[in-house]
Amino acid sequence: MTETRFRNARLPDGRTVDITIREGSFAAFDDPTNGDGEDLGGKLVLPGLVDGHIHLDKTFLGLPWRPHRAGPTVPHRIAAEKAGRADLTLSVEDRAKRFLAREVSLGTVALRSHVDIDPDSRLDHLHQVMAARDAFAGIVDVQLVAFPQSGVLIAPGVAALLDAALSEGAELVGGIDPVGIDGDMDGHLDVIFALAEKHGAGVDIHLHDPGHKGAQELRAIAARTAALGMQGKVTISHAFALATIDDRTLDLTIGDLRDADVAILTSAPGTGNLIPVARLRDAGVRVFAGSDNVRDAWSPFGNGDMLERAMLVAYRAGLRTDEGLALAFELATGAAAQALDYGPYGLELGARADFVTVAAETLAEAVVERPVRSLVVKGGRITARDGALV
Repeated sequence: MTETRFRNARLPDGRTVDITIREGSFAAFDDPTNGDGEDLGGKLVLPGLVDGHIHLDKTFLGLPWRPHRAGPTVPHRIAAEKAGRADLTLSVEDRAKRFLAREVSLGTVALRSHVDIDPDSRLDHLHQVMAARDAFAGIVDVQLVAFPQSGVLIAPGVAALLDAALSEGAELVGGIDPVGIDGDMDGHLDVIFALAEKHGAGVDIHLHDPGHKGAQELRAIAARTAALGMQGKVTISHAFALATIDDRTLDLTIGDLRDADVAILTSAPGTGNLIPVARLRDAGVRVFAGSDNVRDAWSPFGNGDMLERAMLVAYRAGLRTDEGLALAFELATGAAAQALDYGPYGLELGARADFVTVAAETLAEAVVERPVRSLVVKGGRITARDGALV
């Protein structure tokens, strides 16, 4: 039986303990001793971070700095990104590996990546990201979404390519703005949910469409989720409409999302479109966080640090108390782990032995300061030390 011990660990509740790990799971949190094991020196121990939404195939990490070229609409940005692929001198696989190394060094133990499936790249991005995932097996868990960035109905052959991607190992099928991109809400959702039902896959739909149009799409997705018995298997990423509708429509939409157990992903975008995180949570809607774009054609910002992402959620949502900061942290840890079905998780007996250590007095201080991850442990194995991959 494999057993590992870490001494003098300070838990978020203030206790100092020795942590015993057996077969990759937490086996004991005991009173401190002077026995064997790595001495953590009283550093704060936090559960491993979980990134609920990234794009491993889009990042420019490893390339020279590329000035951002903004577009006025989502279709403009999609076209600009595709046009810019031609002069990228590093492969998708190499850039994805750099991205994964960065995420691990910052304490991420699991993540969900959307991967473009379109008539030009077909399944090439998926295959390269899967190769990067294989290279990091046991270091970080990677869940993949077959993402029709260019649309489904307006992009010839994409429905068949999504079908093939799910057959080849993508765990979820994605979608994007059924009205804003494809111009046909029911037709778009028919394809996505039929594929999910065929493969027993989850769904994660990008929804940028604002206002009442977006709210209608949110409620339509919730209705299909409930009708197909897919509660707990559907995510709507971004859901900007929740930030741009009146209170009455918001209440109706929140009720439908809650009743269908549809989760909402936020990246705390640097725009006015921050969803009402606390209101959604208080109403019983599952909300979690992710990095989204990390230095790519969509944004020059982002660094893959989910502790920083928690800070951005708290900052933009006005969550200034210790309780509010803890809520923001939960979106980047437990809530994201639940959305990815990454259990058992957390600093508790029997859970996966995933944790990070930081020089901070409290969880709230860790969110505000975002200290270097002095140690990252996944399944009892040290994967990074002092901000560098081991």
